[in-house]
Amino acid sequence: MDQMINISPSSKVVHKTRSIVLKVAFILILLTIFTPLLLKKNNNNNLYHSYAADQKSSTRLILGKKESSSSAIIDEDKKSNGNGKCDIFTGEWVANPEAPYYTNKSCWAIHEHQNCIKYGRPDTDFIKWRWKPDGCELPIFNPSQFLEIVRGKRLAFVGDSVARNQMQSLICLLSRVEYPIDVSYTPDEYFKRWFYKTYNFTLATFWTPFLVKAKENDPNGPNGTGLFGLYLDEPDQKWATQIDEFDYVVVSVGHWFHRPLMYYENGHLIGCRFCNIKNLTDYPMSYGYQRAFHTAFKAILGRESSFKGVTYLRTFAPSHFEGGEWNKGGNCLRKKPYRSNEVSLEGINLDLYIAQMKELKVAQRRGRERGLKFRVIDATQAMLLRPDGHPSRYGHWPEEKVALYNDCVHWCLPGPIDTWNDFLLEMLKKERATTKEENLMYLNQRKMRIN
Repeated sequence: MDQMINISPSSKVVHKTRSIVLKVAFILILLTIFTPLLLKKNNNNNLYHSYAADQKSSTRLILGKKESSSSAIIDEDKKSNGNGKCDIFTGEWVANPEAPYYTNKSCWAIHEHQNCIKYGRPDTDFIKWRWKPDGCELPIFNPSQFLEIVRGKRLAFVGDSVARNQMQSLICLLSRVEYPIDVSYTPDEYFKRWFYKTYNFTLATFWTPFLVKAKENDPNGPNGTGLFGLYLDEPDQKWATQIDEFDYVVVSVGHWFHRPLMYYENGHLIGCRFCNIKNLTDYPMSYGYQRAFHTAFKAILGRESSFKGVTYLRTFAPSHFEGGEWNKGGNCLRKKPYRSNEVSLEGINLDLYIAQMKELKVAQRRGRERGLKFRVIDATQAMLLRPDGHPSRYGHWPEEKVALYNDCVHWCLPGPIDTWNDFLLEMLKKERATTKEENLMYLNQRKMRIN
């Protein structure tokens, strides 16, 4: 039998203390070794996610309640509806039995091709929806409030026929208070000016489907829709030299970039889009689109000495052709909106959206240096969810020959495009509040200097 060893209580305490000290020392050594590695890994992950969020190679962006997170490119203005707590551009369509607020009989400003009720559209449910942001309310358009805000001011829509679509929606919404007088400088329907005498308010539209200088190289083109040459570094002077007098300019283009295009820079042909010309670089649609916005915003920034207004980018509104392309039997026959979890922004629509937002961020940064403001009216999610809001075949009589027989690009009036002016009014209210705050800050600074 082994001999028993007696250990005194004091020896036990010393032994236990040494054990604790060794354990603590071991833990400290581990922390010293691995903490820098963990921090480095975390930083690398953050850098990766920041980089990945900004890439056009992203294949899919779900603009839903929990996944509208392209934070690297989304404008700060989206985060507020005036109270700093709500993104008014993220939400759902909800029933609104009180709509519409005008009709095709009460408003003469509706373009024939968007006058869906006149041309026999049998359903009217597409009119009875309103946009409900997540976490707050977007007020229904108040024409009296709008006209008071823009009293003595001028607003221009710069873009294609969808921009004109929005302007005509605005005229109809304002018709409950006043109709404007036509004060256009030219009989050209593409360049209209309207004047609201009671409020000394001017509304104008400038037709420019590409924002940049463009020429039709071939009226037929590869697929019969024309071949256009775009001078990507030269703004279209028909609008760029006319904006100085305006307080607000809403810029938007989109669907003309689906056509075959030739791209020029510095006067030289550099490539094309869907031109089928041998030995000529074929760029993706988003290339010319982003370059066009770059040039347009650069032109506005270049007029800092004469233009002092606010520029609003109205983001791309996707079309909804199903069953084929626009000229190959495609149509839009759905009768109600999607829910946000039923459809995704992807492919070319995502590319165009990201291209716009990237150039907007650049313009905002440069604008702050020059005292010019660039804002966003982000209509993309709301309109992605509205396949039911287009004219389809109800923008003309059945026997008429029109270029776009099934129109899934423009929007019926009245219809979901009226919401763009809900957005616009909310942004103008926010702008007015911001200006008042800036003025108060300036006065307080002056007071401090005097004292």
